[in-house]
Amino acid sequence: MERRRAAMELDGAIGGDDDSEEAADLFRVIGSQLRLLRERAGLTQREVGDRLGYSEDLIRSLERGRRTPQSEFLDAADDLLEAGGLLRAAKEDVARAKARARVRHPAWFRNYAKLEADAVEISFFSTLTFPGLLQTEAYARTTFASRQPPLDEATIEQRVTARLARQEVLTTWPTPMVSAVIDESVLCRAVGGQEVRQGQLKHLQHLARLRSTTIQVLPMDCEDHTALEGPFILLTPKGRQQLAYVEVQSVNRLITDAEEVRILAARYGSIRGQALSPHESLALIEKLLGER
Repeated sequence: MERRRAAMELDGAIGGDDDSEEAADLFRVIGSQLRLLRERAGLTQREVGDRLGYSEDLIRSLERGRRTPQSEFLDAADDLLEAGGLLRAAKEDVARAKARARVRHPAWFRNYAKLEADAVEISFFSTLTFPGLLQTEAYARTTFASRQPPLDEATIEQRVTARLARQEVLTTWPTPMVSAVIDESVLCRAVGGQEVRQGQLKHLQHLARLRSTTIQVLPMDCEDHTALEGPFILLTPKGRQQLAYVEVQSVNRLITDAEEVRILAARYGSIRGQALSPHESLALIEKLLGER
């Protein structure tokens, strides 16, 4: 039910601009409370994330009001920070705000976003950037700010917020099974600078340890593979046949033809076989972070 409602919200069927602003204001207030409570407890964002099982980037985004605080997070943070029920009491307000708000995506992306919100399985093959569903706020902002012709600041903020909102599928139960094969060059490229890159790698390390997420790296010394034509996404919506999505240079296509999807699925299976194992991939991420 929640997934169906989320899909409707993405399509603009529920709520309006006022509702979106109301939700954003509420999330900023909760974020400010979270920051004050954390500072009162003498903890850093990383320490809070480590103790609650979330990434530092997620805590940072929540404190800025850019992410929707989930019910289970508010419960855990309330206990950790000894908030006396202050954060826990916000759960009903958050639920109502989510039900009314609308996440804005570009018109050409809305069909994919609706399907992704209702997916039971999502698979990425990425050769240029980290998949949007796995990006940190700073990395996502860099990808939008780098567009040519440039986007205005309001559009950048709108699209960053929408991208981060999509990531709720990773923490909302039941979570989809997510797998990603990422070219090693993506991990090495310092998009947004070294600090942004380090934050993205740290976030990827966190995601790789989730039970519902499998991360594999395609090594640079792989001499050939079956998907040299470029990146793609495989998506299995609940109760529907698998489909695919490709996007390059502002050209996007949702693929529903069964034979085309079958070919891409076969390529993905082959690529996974050539990639490092999840354990080896995590070790590489840790090495790039300087932890090994």
